[in-house]
Amino acid sequence: MKFWLFWLCAATLCAADYDLVIRDARVIDGTGNPWFRADVAVKDGKIASIGHLANVSATRVIDAQGRVLAPGFIDVHTHLEGNIEKIPEADNFITDGVTTAVTGNCGGSEIDLAAFFARLEKLRIGLNLASLIGHNSVRREAMATEDRQATPDEITRMQQLVAKGMHDGAVGFSTGLIYIPGTYANTAEVLALAKAAAPYHGVYASHMRDEGVHVFDAIEEAVRVGKETGMPVELSHFKIDNKHLWGSSDKTLALVEKFRREGVDVVVDQYPYDRSSTNLGITLPSWALAGGRDKLKERLADAASRAKIVQQMKDTMNELGQEDYSYATVASCNFDASLDGKNISEINQLKGRSKSLDNEIQTILELQSQGDLSMVYHSMGYEDVERIMMYPNTAVASDGWIIQFGKGVPHPRSYATRARVLAEYVRKRHTLRLEDAIRKMTSLPARTFGFLDRGMVREGYWADLVLFDPNQVQDEATFENPHQNSKGFELVVVNGTPVVENGKPTGALPGKVLRHQAD
Repeated sequence: MKFWLFWLCAATLCAADYDLVIRDARVIDGTGNPWFRADVAVKDGKIASIGHLANVSATRVIDAQGRVLAPGFIDVHTHLEGNIEKIPEADNFITDGVTTAVTGNCGGSEIDLAAFFARLEKLRIGLNLASLIGHNSVRREAMATEDRQATPDEITRMQQLVAKGMHDGAVGFSTGLIYIPGTYANTAEVLALAKAAAPYHGVYASHMRDEGVHVFDAIEEAVRVGKETGMPVELSHFKIDNKHLWGSSDKTLALVEKFRREGVDVVVDQYPYDRSSTNLGITLPSWALAGGRDKLKERLADAASRAKIVQQMKDTMNELGQEDYSYATVASCNFDASLDGKNISEINQLKGRSKSLDNEIQTILELQSQGDLSMVYHSMGYEDVERIMMYPNTAVASDGWIIQFGKGVPHPRSYATRARVLAEYVRKRHTLRLEDAIRKMTSLPARTFGFLDRGMVREGYWADLVLFDPNQVQDEATFENPHQNSKGFELVVVNGTPVVENGKPTGALPGKVLRHQAD
């Protein structure tokens, strides 16, 4: 339904009290409290007044007609490096109600954040963006992708890079301890680098070392970093990715809650799907990837090394409870787009091989030797997804990236994470109250990452807002047909400027770079 827009006075004739007034909204303020009916006024990019605003003038008035007005959604787990400079509008995020994103997760970030931020400010962007400084990127800069412990000089160099990133405005330090080269680091290295970040009072955000058999040890390791540095801890895309352990999220959440009772500020984030997405390389033992693709080819050419790789891949499949690789689907292949959307079992058969684990491993090794593949893995159970979502200290996050519309068969989370929570888990399943779901997308992530003037509908806060009918919001993107924007977020405002109107992007670029300021 289109908004009624009223132009009350021309700027050349009179000065309006406000730039924008949204009237007759059901305001859900982001705190988790019940909604209340109010008008909301915006001036100079900020929320100027909330209440019954009868006799005020505005350059523009929008009649909400009883729709929900909430804070703009904050996505604390994204990977926007690179693509945000190509597609600064970030349409797949803003049409899902996102007004602020945190990038640099899983240990992967820009190294020179000062230069990155300057480029974005010159370019201008459609949403607000903050970044972590990533361990994997820092380690690669200091010692390439070598599979060994860092020397004292290398530790010092990495600490300098982390400290510079924090000084330049990073909101925290991230790790991705299943990815090369960070996976080669011991806990002492992670602690040393986190201690370089700690004086700047940012967050430690960790893609933990394991999310299956060793998940409890991985949680302990991540929380240890928080304990010893005094940093808040964000456990990224919290899940159980092992079929043998499906249903055990009650125990992992109990461990998180135990640490919270002990005084550690630890929270988790989650995307509302039972499938993950990352690269194909994680199916290989990490040591096989050290040194890059040429070194992998050398190892595969050596009979003993190849046999060791194959056996470890078999052992991993047994550990995961997977009989074959049909659970692994290509999202995008940089050397053969015809593979996009096909799972490994299907690709193996296309190569003329019979269905067997050995043959599928052979197919994976060939693909990994040729180039880069992004994958979708059906590795989680819905019981755990729903239980983790119900946990009060779970923030909603996509783990997504800016999508070139129509390219590949990516995970739908980059298009539809917020809409899916509201449509599936609030409206259909009644897993969450609407107010609680909004809190998980707004004030909870704002508190964790120190966005002190965002995440709530409150006077003096930046006017990041989303207007929608909760009965109409729908996630359109699917695994089979992911390139579909969410429906129902009729108005999205970033820093007082509409970036979505009547459900369509406006092309406006009012986003800001959010640099963390040490206390």
